[in-house]
Amino acid sequence: MSGRKDIVVAENAGGMLTQLRKGVLEYCVLRHLDDKPAYGLELANLLSDQGLIAHGGSLYPLLTRLRTQGLVETFWEESESGPPRRYYRQTAEGHTALRKFCTEWRDFTSKVDKLMEGIAS
Repeated sequence: MSGRKDIVVAENAGGMLTQLRKGVLEYCVLRHLDDKPAYGLELANLLSDQGLIAHGGSLYPLLTRLRTQGLVETFWEESESGPPRRYYRQTAEGHTALRKFCTEWRDFTSKVDKLMEGIAS
């Protein structure tokens, strides 16, 4: 019976990672946009390369939500290799939200890390 329990734990761990990613993804996007504006596919590739998203399709609803919340704004720019691209840039509100998240995140993760000290992987 232990074998089935191990499978369930592994399945739950995968779901846990998905939930963790969902919880921080918007701030990861804001962090990328903190440096410079980027277009959607560029952001999708950056986040995918970092293992934060599996595919770009999940990014666009998030970008729309960030725009609706006033945390990013968009502009169009001509592309040398195709149609114009929609670029996203962080607003002042997005900058403030990212800084607040970073403060909260560091406090939260330090508490969790302290609690988890001594547990073998």
